[in-house]
Amino acid sequence: MLLIISVEKGLGLEIIYLKETSSTHKVLIKKLLDKSLKPPIALSADVQKNGVGSFENSWEGMDGNLFLSFSVHLNTLPDDIPKHSFSIYFSYILKELLEELGSKVFLKWPNDFYIGDKKVGGTITKVINGDILVCSIGINLKNSPQKFEIIDINVDKIALIEAYFLKLKEDILWKYIFIKYKIEFEKSRDFLYYDKREKKKISLKDAKLKKDGSIELNKREVYSLR
Repeated sequence: MLLIISVEKGLGLEIIYLKETSSTHKVLIKKLLDKSLKPPIALSADVQKNGVGSFENSWEGMDGNLFLSFSVHLNTLPDDIPKHSFSIYFSYILKELLEELGSKVFLKWPNDFYIGDKKVGGTITKVINGDILVCSIGINLKNSPQKFEIIDINVDKIALIEAYFLKLKEDILWKYIFIKYKIEFEKSRDFLYYDKREKKKISLKDAKLKKDGSIELNKREVYSLR
C-alpha cells in the first residue's frame, strides 16, 4: 500500500508524493507491471529505504533528498534519443535546470551528478514491456553519506520536480542536448569509470565520445546502458 501524501496533476503526468517507500524505482516498475499504475506517472518519496543505484547497487536514501521515478511511453519522447543514452538525456536536462538555479553541478559520463570531485546523485533508466521507459533520479539535496556531497544550492524539492517536468514537456531533441553535452564531457576525463565487463575502474582520460552518447575506450565501444 502506498502512503500517499498528495497527487499533483497538470504537468503532463500525475506526480504521487509518498511519505516513505522502499525504492521509488522498484515500486514504480512493480506497479506498472501489475497495471495498477499506467504511464505517464511519477513517484517521489520523502524517505527511501532501499534505493537502487548504478548496476543495481544500493543508493542510500537519506531524509530530505530527492527520490524521483517517472515513466512515459517511448513513442512520446523525441525519436532521435539513442535508447542506450536515455540516462544522459534526462540527467542533462536536470543538470541544466540546477545550473539555472545557481548550482555548479556537472554531469560525469554517463549518469552521475557531481559537485567538484564528489558525487551528489545519479540517474538510472529501464525499459519494460518493450515500450515503457522508467527513469529514476536521486539527488542529495540536504544530506549525504560519507564520501558523497550535497548539492550546492538550497532548493525546494517539490518546486524542483515541477520545474523539471515543465522542462521535459519542451521535447528537446537529443541533437541539441548532445551539442552541449559534448563540451560537458571534457570534465569527465579527470575521472574513472567502472567497466562492468572488465570488472575494474578505467580512466576516461582518452575516451572518445560518440554522437549516440557511447564512448570509445580501449579500442571498443562502451554504452551507458543505465
